[in-house]
Amino acid sequence: MKIYTKFGDRGSTSLIGGAVVPKNDLRVEAYGAVDELNAVLGVAMAFADAGPLRESLSRIQKDLFIIGAGLATRGGAKAKPLPPARIEELEKEIDGLWADLPPLRNFIIPGGSRTASLLHLARTVCRRAERSIIALSQKEAINPDTVIYMNRVGDLLFTQARHVNYENKAEEAVWKGR
Repeated sequence: MKIYTKFGDRGSTSLIGGAVVPKNDLRVEAYGAVDELNAVLGVAMAFADAGPLRESLSRIQKDLFIIGAGLATRGGAKAKPLPPARIEELEKEIDGLWADLPPLRNFIIPGGSRTASLLHLARTVCRRAERSIIALSQKEAINPDTVIYMNRVGDLLFTQARHVNYENKAEEAVWKGR
């Protein structure tokens, strides 16, 4: 089997279930942004130490495949939904990491260690994916937990970036305005 099918050469693609849509369809944009986030998380994992951070990112990557399948299915009827408990698990993880961190009194400029910088990049890609999903949700029905989950992932990635910098004693650059 060849990797190229030539089906998309005219700018169309198939959703799960067979519906054919343009490659710039809101649904394709949404699951494409989720796929991009998944790839960026893979890069972050390549630089992360083995342990809880890598395990967390790996779980998120698996969740993103479930979300992507839901977004690639018109109406989401055949797609397996993400367990709602995953949102609570992310919140517990955020709370646990946040408890270790010094209070945040200013905006911080993304950066610090290599891993933290990649987590900040992943956070921005996550927020873009979230915006794409919201745009889709304003036109078509999607699982409402998808938006909530993506919002929590963005929060978690921010918290993980701060935590990695804290653990590595990497200074966070504070933005205080002009």
